[in-house]
This record gives sequence, structure tokens and C-alpha cells, in this order.
Amino acid sequence: MPELPQDSSRAGSRGRGLTRESIVAAALAQIDESGLHALSMRSLAHTLEVEAMSLYRYVDGREDLLEGVVGLLTGDLMSTLDDDVAEHWQGFLQALAHRMRRIAIEHPRAFPLVASRNPTAPWLRPPLRSVEVVDAFLAGLLERGFSDAQAVATYRSFSSFLLGHLLLEAAAHDEVAAPLPDATPDRRAEDLASRAPEVFRLRERLSEDRSQDEFEAALETLLDRLESSLARER
Repeated sequence: MPELPQDSSRAGSRGRGLTRESIVAAALAQIDESGLHALSMRSLAHTLEVEAMSLYRYVDGREDLLEGVVGLLTGDLMSTLDDDVAEHWQGFLQALAHRMRRIAIEHPRAFPLVASRNPTAPWLRPPLRSVEVVDAFLAGLLERGFSDAQAVATYRSFSSFLLGHLLLEAAAHDEVAAPLPDATPDRRAEDLASRAPEVFRLRERLSEDRSQDEFEAALETLLDRLESSLARER
């Protein structure tokens, strides 16, 4: 149970102007700044300069707050897809994939939350926190002529590829190089050269960021594989 504020009248006064939307937006900003692990009702209240109890008028707790953050990230994911581009199922999946990638790039610290289990549907495989997005995804495929089995199979294949790829890309965007306190850059280079000579020799090639090209190539391969699978079932 959250602790009651010592001065409830002061908390009510300072909490004026709060809304669920402003609280959720502040939570996302905190995750972007400090990471998901740093988010708590108490830390968010401190950021908003209110008593923690004030937040419970708008959110039921941390889990509800996380649901709100996911909703903020994915709220218009499906509804604003270009109808012309998404008329066919391939365009539908391509547009959705690029929207999801943009979330991963713009909010790398929050994106793992998108790919986490929903407490109301923990059996969903692969996990996606927003069951509304999953429902719209399945409905979109069914509207484009997919059978139930095809829609579910496509969700599994597409989501497994998309989440796996984007979680790695989000992690790469979130990495911050921290120098080791007891080793100079030259010393670390010498250590790498001795421990992994081929990695050291190919370091320039290995450090190239080709995530965009790799994402597009992998997505095209997946769509081709799905097309072949659907063709065999016709």
C-alpha cells in the first residue's frame, strides 16, 4: 500500500492540474532519460513535484502506469496506416514494421516494455504488451482474406522477427560507451587484439551501422517466405 501523505491538503493543492495523460507522458520521459528500472510511483511523483498519493487518483499503480506508457507509444500505430500503402497485406505488414522500428529508435529504453507480456494475456506468444495492437493486427489480416490459422501463424512469424530485430537495434541505440577506469584506449586495443585478433582486424567493417539495410533485407525475406507459405495453402 502506498504511504499516505503527511499533509493531504498540501498534496491536493500541488496535485492540481494533473491528468492521466500528463502523468503517463512524464513516465515515458523518465524512462527515456533514466531507463525502465528507474521508474517508480515515488520517483515519478518527485519529478512532478507532487506527493506520490496524488498519482493514484489517475493510475492504479505501476502496472497501470506501464500500460499507459505502452498505449502512448502505440496508440496510433494501426489507425494512421496509409490506406493506399496498406491495401494489400504485404504493404500492411511493411507499414506496421516501419512504424514499430520508429518507436524502437525514438524510445530505445522504453521499447522493451512494448515487447513484454501483457498481464491480462500472459499466454500470448510472442508477447506484445498492447493486446489492442495484436487485435488490430489480426483483424487487419482477416480483412485481407487470411484464415484464422494463417493470421495467427503470420502474427507469430512476423512478431518474432520484428521484436527480435528491434530489441537488438534498440539496445544498440541505448548503449553508452563508458571508459574502463583502469585501462587506457590503447591498452584496451592491445587487449582486444590479443584476445580476438580477427575481431580486432575487422573492427572497421564490424563497426559499420547497416541496421537500416539489414532490417529492410530481413523484412523482404520474411514477406517472401510468408507469400510462399500462403501460396502453398491456396
